Amino acid sequence: MRGRVMVDEDNDVVMTEQPRERGRERRKGRGLRLGGRGESMQQALLNDEEEEEEGDGGNDFTPLRSVEGWIVLVSGVHEEAQEDDILTLFGAHGHINNLHLNLDRRTGFLKGYALIEYENFVEAQAAISGMNGTKLFFRTISVDWAFSTGPFKGRRSSSLAKPRHKAIS
Repeated sequence: MRGRVMVDEDNDVVMTEQPRERGRERRKGRGLRLGGRGESMQQALLNDEEEEEEGDGGNDFTPLRSVEGWIVLVSGVHEEAQEDDILTLFGAHGHINNLHLNLDRRTGFLKGYALIEYENFVEAQAAISGMNGTKLFFRTISVDWAFSTGPFKGRRSSSLAKPRHKAIS
């Protein structure tokens, strides 16, 4: 569902629906024939990126609620951080329903990310705006919504990435 997320006086989340854009079809499934002309996956992804850049600037970003609450993704977490460290930092922004830290089986250290669940949209938004770009054990962490609609503005896939170094001749 597309739309804006708004919060009313009682801190309840209200979603306002926006009409779907015409001319843009949903693509789904494994046996998808991209573009109808047999174009490659790489060309189809490049065409999609060009269409998004030509659009309204990518303002169709909307965070999504999970079944039990609003989930925030924290990446760049130091491998020696403990559950208590993250609870104290993010607990200042609201009540944490659930904290999930994945550990590496071989080393026993954190894998570098954490999932934090807040029951309230306002608390989750406060945690994102307050903690994004802060330092935890001398490493800068990035905090964002775990689930959202809209384009992903992170790294490009490896097949589309530009080479980082020149070939030696």
